[in-house]
Amino acid sequence: MPTAKTPGWLDWHPDPSRPAFRLPPGAVDAHCHVFGPQAAFPFAPQRKYTPCDAGKEQLFALRDHLGISRTVVVQATCHGTDNSAMVDAVRSAGNRARGVASVRPDVTERELEELHAAGVRGVRFNFVRRLVDASPRDDLRVIADKVAPLGWHVVLYFESADLPDLEDFFASLPTPLVVDHMGRPDVTRPADGPEFSRFLRFVGDGDVWVKVTCPERLSATGPAALNGERLPYADVVPFGRRVVEEFPDRVLWGTDWPHPNLTDHMPDDGLLVDYVPRIAVTPEQRRKLLVDNPMNLYWPGEEI
Repeated sequence: MPTAKTPGWLDWHPDPSRPAFRLPPGAVDAHCHVFGPQAAFPFAPQRKYTPCDAGKEQLFALRDHLGISRTVVVQATCHGTDNSAMVDAVRSAGNRARGVASVRPDVTERELEELHAAGVRGVRFNFVRRLVDASPRDDLRVIADKVAPLGWHVVLYFESADLPDLEDFFASLPTPLVVDHMGRPDVTRPADGPEFSRFLRFVGDGDVWVKVTCPERLSATGPAALNGERLPYADVVPFGRRVVEEFPDRVLWGTDWPHPNLTDHMPDDGLLVDYVPRIAVTPEQRRKLLVDNPMNLYWPGEEI
């Protein structure tokens, strides 16, 4: 029996615009999710929220509408460690998708090999307290040790204020690291200030990639990407631009569709594509961000 959505839950935009910015051939959405559909893929009993259905058919339709070639489907916390919906979406896309899973420390070698064969190339560690009860480091280290031989990476989701307490643990992990949403900086502080500079030092000191994603989630003053707004999320632009300039070979972009846990507004995904050239200002930066980098990480050695 389907469960009602969390009160106030915002569904994905029903009619996104067609982007004015034409994505280069081979562009990759390196951060998106699927929710259910609940009737086929029930949500985890211990979840912190109940979303709308947002299945693979809707994801693939958006991919084609925006001009995206490939996607990386990241396991949503509402599904816990049951990766069935994510794996089904990745398999259904053929070689046009990869996955990032959530697993338990007792995951077996055989289970990991099955996930790898399905297209999974990473695991996600979530340190955002409102989304998970705890992130026990010993358990996460066990997982990282198990996935490292497969050549996987670890995706990290954390709040910027927590980085000082976490960075030694992160640096000790035996895999490449991929940071979601620029480490969720406080964009009311300067992009060249000490807090964001510390984050960039952390990136520069290790094998760390950064997703310059989710301006709609980070912005404090907007304006929102709605109603044809050409300059949305102006307060986030300096942060994204700084990361792209300093680490052009280790940045990734994604839609974050269907935008979980937004409470203020639901952005137009077409306008989110039009945000890209504001942070990647040269053709070379855009090609690396959108094509070369995600291909190197998720489809190494493959042609577009």
